[in-house]
Amino acid sequence: MPSKSRPSRNPMATTSRCATAADAQIILQLYDLRRDTEMRKARHFIAAEFWPESAEDTLRIARAYPSPENTWLRQVTSYWEMAASFVLRGALEEGLFFDASGEMYCVYAKFRPFLTEIRQKLPQFLLTVEKVVMNTQEGRDRLQRLEKRLARRQQKLAGRRAAVAATSAGFN
Repeated sequence: MPSKSRPSRNPMATTSRCATAADAQIILQLYDLRRDTEMRKARHFIAAEFWPESAEDTLRIARAYPSPENTWLRQVTSYWEMAASFVLRGALEEGLFFDASGEMYCVYAKFRPFLTEIRQKLPQFLLTVEKVVMNTQEGRDRLQRLEKRLARRQQKLAGRRAAVAATSAGFN
């Protein structure tokens, strides 16, 4: 019996189809790539350590070649660009990718405030990711929720840094 087709949420996709076992296999392979030891370091750096406050913060790392931070930035952003390209080119069903790619939205949200300036020096920076994130209302809503969550996380981190600075101020 043929599978029931539903309209794709991606007008750029070449076919309207439901997710297949092949799509699920790609998702599992993408997940497996994320488990690589160096990729875990890269993802940790971008998710937990790197909090750009300007385009220059990102560009400074992009220019710091070779360095671990430069490698990690390139590794994470190129990974998500590759994964997003699977959706845009019709190799991976968009809905299944949406369900399994929350981290990509966090990465995009971190850089989004500075993209115009970053792209003056790095014109392709997260372009494919942006197309996937902004393609659907569901994606734009997810982005908005994550931006609020990241803002709260930044406030907490700033509070912790201030508390540490205040307690160690007399010990310098």
